[in-house]
Amino acid sequence: MIKETPLTRAFWQDLRLPHCPIYDMHGHLGRYYGIWFPRPSAEEMVRSMDRANVRMLCFASHAALFAPDLGNRTAVQAVRQYPGRLRAYLSVNPNHPEHIRRDLSLLDEHPDAFVGLKLHPEKHQVPATAPAYAPALQVAEERELLVLVHSWGGSRHNGPEQMRTLAARHPGIALILGHSLHGAWDEAVKIARDFAHVYLDLTALLDNDRGVIEKFADAGLADRMLFGTDLPWFSPVAALGCLLSADITDEDRHAVLHGNAEGLLARFPGLP
Repeated sequence: MIKETPLTRAFWQDLRLPHCPIYDMHGHLGRYYGIWFPRPSAEEMVRSMDRANVRMLCFASHAALFAPDLGNRTAVQAVRQYPGRLRAYLSVNPNHPEHIRRDLSLLDEHPDAFVGLKLHPEKHQVPATAPAYAPALQVAEERELLVLVHSWGGSRHNGPEQMRTLAARHPGIALILGHSLHGAWDEAVKIARDFAHVYLDLTALLDNDRGVIEKFADAGLADRMLFGTDLPWFSPVAALGCLLSADITDEDRHAVLHGNAEGLLARFPGLP
């Protein structure tokens, strides 16, 4: 049974939290081949954010992940359109090293657009520990950027072994385990406990996995959990409903929804 608290009461009245800032730390932008999204554009995604009272979305564009000729400029355009609502992760495609240096230059050209890097080793079929990522990760460490890495239990590209190695190699970055090593929950807990710069992103597990939020909170990791939706893949309202239904305290919910993200984003001028 859902426990009634000030946050749950507010949410179930109107399916939003009008007095609680929300930061979505894992989103995307634009269409994706083979899947229909109802609201994939920057304008439409901001409408979805407004419905759920999401203050800011940090995203990686689908075009940057899968169309290296377009690069990350589509992400810059979206941030320029909604500078107070959107910030981007610069996507790194290890299969096109000739483009990595070009894209990294955008960090200097548009310092107010990006908060970090996005790695998707599974889609690119290149292990997260591969040398191809090294130039980008070196820049991230020098600049203390966030690094959001798609992670999944059982994967040979971004599974527990790769995430542990990455965390050990790069203590100077805030390493966000996208999807929190989905399915390998105990390993995610161990890695986050062993490395204070590792954060657990709740994207995907908010949609279909019961008890994991409680597991992370009970492990003392509420201060390293981040709210994420994969917008436009999933609804922020549905994700909020899952978080508000979890058996954790409002104090922990505030940490997940905004406190932890505000701490990470404070390193960037003008944020949060």
